[in-house]
Amino acid sequence: MSYRFSSAILALGMVFGLVTHTIAAERVGQAVRIKTEVAGGRGPLVVRSPVHRDERIRTSSSGLGQFEFMDGTKLAIGWGSSVVIDKFVYDDSRSVKRLTLKAAKGTFRWVSGKSKSSAYEILTPAGTIGVRGTAFDFYVGADGTTAVVLLSGEASFCGPGGCEQLRQRCDCVVAKRNGDVTDVRRVDRNIFRTLGNQRALPFLSGSQELSQGLQRMGTNCGLAAAAAPVTDPNDRRQRRRAPAPQPPERPDKPDKPDKPSRPDKPDRPDKPDRPDTPDRPDKPGKPDRPDKPDKPGKPGKPHGWHGHHGWHGHHGWNGGRDWNGGRDWNGNRGDRGRSGRSGRSGHSGGSR
Repeated sequence: MSYRFSSAILALGMVFGLVTHTIAAERVGQAVRIKTEVAGGRGPLVVRSPVHRDERIRTSSSGLGQFEFMDGTKLAIGWGSSVVIDKFVYDDSRSVKRLTLKAAKGTFRWVSGKSKSSAYEILTPAGTIGVRGTAFDFYVGADGTTAVVLLSGEASFCGPGGCEQLRQRCDCVVAKRNGDVTDVRRVDRNIFRTLGNQRALPFLSGSQELSQGLQRMGTNCGLAAAAAPVTDPNDRRQRRRAPAPQPPERPDKPDKPDKPSRPDKPDRPDKPDRPDTPDRPDKPGKPDRPDKPDKPGKPGKPHGWHGHHGWHGHHGWNGGRDWNGGRDWNGNRGDRGRSGRSGRSGHSGGSR
């Protein structure tokens, strides 16, 4: 009896284990893109690898996995992430009654499928993300701090401190494990400082690129190129491709100070105007010359040609004197003076 009872118990256990394994291995979706290292419950995942309910998916520090579930829901899992497909209840072949994820850490992008919005639920250490036909990115830090950035539709976040509604594109909320929740506001680059991680939200910053179906959400909310690129120090392929370190750039030489401009030369003073040249006084007219007195008429010739004194009267050539008044060329009286008197007799004197 004991042997038969033991055999029955063993058989029942094997059947129960088989059923449990079948349920645990229930396929809910598949991988559509894998970069570097992404692992599931059964080992590394590749493109078209199936994913199952209750399976934990992990990525390396540079890993990236994109998955699509049976109802068309899309999930991207970025670097250093860990998530469990906690619940997956079928409604029909195209929708589900329940799809619940437990995000332990990392960065994610969610795009809802064809199921009702009430079917989706995402659990984080700081609270629960409610889906309203939505696309959004969310980040879970190592300390449980959670950030949600809305890309389209609507979403909510509920934690111990209350609920916040995200209704406009790029709305953001940050919550902590202790229940603190920020007001909803538009995300900006300060989010990286708030989260204490420059590699958070890599799908918005562009540190990790998704396939077209997930990348083109119409916005990056101004976070493009805001964070450092993701690298995996353990990835051999990346180490091979890594470029050689570049020497540090030399600091730019400081600009030379501008030479002081030379002071402008003072303008030369204008030359004073020359005084007008005074008009020259009119030259006095020349006095009229006095009229010359009329010459007295010549007296009649007495006694012959020169009277009785010869050529010049009775004194000879010069009135009885020679050329120099009776003196010679040196002023001495001489015979020439005396001889002049000889004119008395005259050569042509008149007749007595």
